[in-house]
Amino acid sequence: MIQDPTPNQGPLAGIRVIDVTTVVLGPFASQVLGDMGADVIKVETIEGDATRYIGPSRTPGMASYFATLNRNKRSLSVDLKKPAAREALLKLVEGADVFVHNMRAGPAKRLGLDYENLSKRNPRLVYASAGGFRKDSSMRDFPAYDDLIQGLSGISALNAGPDGAPRYFPTVVVDKLTGSTLASMIGMALFHRERTGQGQEVHLPMMETILSFALIEHLWNGSLDEPEKGMGYPRMLTPHRRPYQTKDGYISVIAVSNAQWSKLFDSMGVGHLIKDPRFDSLPARSDNVDALYATLTEGMKKRTTAEWLAELRPADIPCGPANRLEDLFEDEYLKETDFFQRAEHPVEGKVVVTAIPAQFSKSPPSVRRLWPTLGEHSREILREAGCSEAEIDDILS
Repeated sequence: MIQDPTPNQGPLAGIRVIDVTTVVLGPFASQVLGDMGADVIKVETIEGDATRYIGPSRTPGMASYFATLNRNKRSLSVDLKKPAAREALLKLVEGADVFVHNMRAGPAKRLGLDYENLSKRNPRLVYASAGGFRKDSSMRDFPAYDDLIQGLSGISALNAGPDGAPRYFPTVVVDKLTGSTLASMIGMALFHRERTGQGQEVHLPMMETILSFALIEHLWNGSLDEPEKGMGYPRMLTPHRRPYQTKDGYISVIAVSNAQWSKLFDSMGVGHLIKDPRFDSLPARSDNVDALYATLTEGMKKRTTAEWLAELRPADIPCGPANRLEDLFEDEYLKETDFFQRAEHPVEGKVVVTAIPAQFSKSPPSVRRLWPTLGEHSREILREAGCSEAEIDDILS
């Protein structure tokens, strides 16, 4: 098991998070908080989070999907429909700093886990939630998952196949982006509380979150209130924008400035193109992006990936091999940074954990716990809530 050799020094050390989230969005957010030093109590049903059963595992309920979303957490498994279990959770909330969930408003209120109720018991509480749509909209109670929001937001259309049909991105991009953003919003609410002593409610809709992300470049004529003239950044949408085939594989290459394009054209033996009116400036290249990238499609075929890297990297042109997922374990940069860290899980045995991306010079984050078994910490957490052994037996029976 990974153990930080030093005490928890993360920026959120001393912060307690009650995490009543499932699947991806919420667990991603709470894992970020845990990585930053927070004590995250993951409250699960008796069956456990659904991701416990998605992907390979050596032990039932410990699947890979769950593993990548639930490190640095303790697991409390209870039936919140039991009054005693719900009361124990409310006692935990009284001493917590953050309560986070991704339930819809109706179920949260029926369980007594709405902001109005919890803030009465803990006025300093940061109450954070996420759903598909704004909580004051007509769609507030609609169910939402990543696929649905990819379709509604238009990003599946951005990923259209050769036949023009929309396709979902092969990753749960909306869930993960919203989860990451939610963690940031929680941090900001905690900062506000440090200044004012006031807790507050934070709600994040998936729909607006992905739109704010995707429309940065794709609002295009829409930013001038002229969407009928076309939306979408052409450079992102050309079919030629992709890793380029070389003699022995694929390479990712991108040039932006005139100097970079001049060097890239020279390397392909077409140096004269930097003076071509279609390619001699950033606006011209943007207007003729299909023809521009077509030159790369043909030019990159002339050498191997290694030969291109040997020439383009010294020229300060951004480039690298287009890795397959299985190539990542052998990537020299990721080996150098120790991104894939080996560890010994007490139940699963030898496992791999990805490194925390952020580096802090004064309050470093750390991986202190690997993903827990279902209900692994139930008794110790219920004791922390002030429950007697008899009460705990009743709650867990």
